[in-house]
Amino acid sequence: MCGRITQKSDPRVLSLGIATLIEPLTEPPGPRFNGAPGQEHWVIRQHPKTGERHLDRLWWGLIPNWIKEASPRHKPINATAERVATAPMFRAAYAKRRCLVPVDNFFEWARAKGKGPKQPYAVAMRSGEPFALAGIWESWRHPERGPESGEVVRTFCIITTAANEMIGAIHDRMPVILPPEACDRWLAPVEPDPRDLLVPYASDLMAMWPVSARVNKADQDDAAILE
Repeated sequence: MCGRITQKSDPRVLSLGIATLIEPLTEPPGPRFNGAPGQEHWVIRQHPKTGERHLDRLWWGLIPNWIKEASPRHKPINATAERVATAPMFRAAYAKRRCLVPVDNFFEWARAKGKGPKQPYAVAMRSGEPFALAGIWESWRHPERGPESGEVVRTFCIITTAANEMIGAIHDRMPVILPPEACDRWLAPVEPDPRDLLVPYASDLMAMWPVSARVNKADQDDAAILE
């Protein structure tokens, strides 16, 4: 599972050198050190016709466009690599609306021993550079407000796979990390099922360290969360 991310770098850095801001922001959002589901985060998407790539803000928690509930109760934050191509909730977005979620790091929690609290860990690249998580996205229109309102809610979720050797010491899952050379293929809509990319990332390129349990609370969002 992936339930917390950090996007602390400048958006121009989080663009990973392959995207531009979709539109100038009058009040750019500040860095998120403890980004949680239900919040807006930076996402890279590719226009299906022009091929242009944009960095913009989407809500974490997927709402497929066919959902008719005015207040959807089920908004998954993760999709497993094993089911993303076939599960009704994810398969259309996986085939046509894949995205990158650029992060500085993510968090994972060690399995608790007995009844003790879980120990959170931060996970990043050894280089300290931002990297791309594999995601899917959707556009949803509120069913009671009609198309004339112009209100479209864009959401995303992150794909997870089996843990690599490093993360496997604390948890059995990890988000899919895409190396730079795979990003073009992942974003391109011409290939509906690039499932060979949904594999664990190499442990020797990554770093992991324990952090404070403050990360358990989404309102605890400051640089010290990474200490």
